[in-house]
Amino acid sequence: MATVILVRHGRTTANATGLLAGRAIGVGLDEIGRGQAALTGDRLAVVPLVGVVSSPLERCQQTAQFILDRQIGMPSTPTEPDLTECDYGQWQGRLLSCLATEDLWPRVQSQPSAVVFPGGESMAAMQARSVAAIRRHDAAFEAEHGPDAVWAAVSHGDIIKSILADALGMHLDLFQRINVGPASVSIVRYGPNRPSVYASNTDGGDLSWLSNHAHSGDAPVGGGAGPKTS
Repeated sequence: MATVILVRHGRTTANATGLLAGRAIGVGLDEIGRGQAALTGDRLAVVPLVGVVSSPLERCQQTAQFILDRQIGMPSTPTEPDLTECDYGQWQGRLLSCLATEDLWPRVQSQPSAVVFPGGESMAAMQARSVAAIRRHDAAFEAEHGPDAVWAAVSHGDIIKSILADALGMHLDLFQRINVGPASVSIVRYGPNRPSVYASNTDGGDLSWLSNHAHSGDAPVGGGAGPKTS
């Protein structure tokens, strides 16, 4: 299958103030977030992406544009509603410091598979729709561009954490062990036998190896030699 680069949006005004933005409109990247997104765009410039798919929310669209600006011949980014932020319901727009006092908070931390946000979405439903969307787009890109195709999906922290948990074979209740920072890059390949996670939560490093990385369906016993560097 193709390889997907999962990119979280850069820091926002809400992130900087400890506010749970959720699906609120008008939440954009702050100055630091724009710098983070620009650096991520620079990192991905060495990888000829076959496509970029984004959450429809503004902060992801802005981050995706920094990536597109450094790619050749890719004028637009299709949006994918199933990669949008979790519907936090009545939690949306509130300070995280206040939410940490709610009775639901400990369950969010330790048993997210049982969490349904008041007036919103369950975390299990969030994972199901986001994983399905990634796998759907991944299969489509491979069908069009071949098994060595590389594409990017720009989304949100909890969304990417849930996708990584699925790829790692982790129960959703363990997904809080995964960290996904602003504008970070994680890399997953959905092979014929199993998903392979090549990177998680990176904010630096050369990605040019993705341009000529040959894939097989089997995991290398002993770890292998790694990607070719020249």
